Amino acid sequence: MAPPSYADLGKASRDLFNKGFHFGIFKLNCKTSTVGGVDISTGGTHSLDEGKVFGDLETKYKWPAYGVTLTEKWNTDNLLVTEISCQDKLAPGSKVSLEGVFSPDSGKKTGKLKTNYKSTNATIDVNVDGGDSQSLLVNGSVVLGYQGWLGGYNDL
Repeated sequence: MAPPSYADLGKASRDLFNKGFHFGIFKLNCKTSTVGGVDISTGGTHSLDEGKVFGDLETKYKWPAYGVTLTEKWNTDNLLVTEISCQDKLAPGSKVSLEGVFSPDSGKKTGKLKTNYKSTNATIDVNVDGGDSQSLLVNGSVVLGYQGWLGGYNDL
């Protein structure tokens, strides 16, 4: 089994305190799937202290024969996020995703290319973020595993 991604190192410990212990916050999440295989999820969060409400809607279309998944998200901040990903088609264990974010209010658009490769002893992630039109931000990380030991490096 491949080691986890760098961002997932220590996730079980963080989840122990972050999931289910939301003082002052009310959360509601709902998920369903259609007969045609479309996954739909929606959720909302209400902060009792600040009175703020945040909600989102996500639809996920899968074409398993091609290894392609299309995810569309819309939230109450009026951000539209579309991600198309292809898994295990370029090489076994690889995943390539292209994500676009659009804000109809400001007209701002951003894009991100995410790549991931997993083998039995290594997980490699490289992300290229085109947040603004002036520069590109490249992030990379690697996690190596050997006999139950994990070591990772993240370059921001």
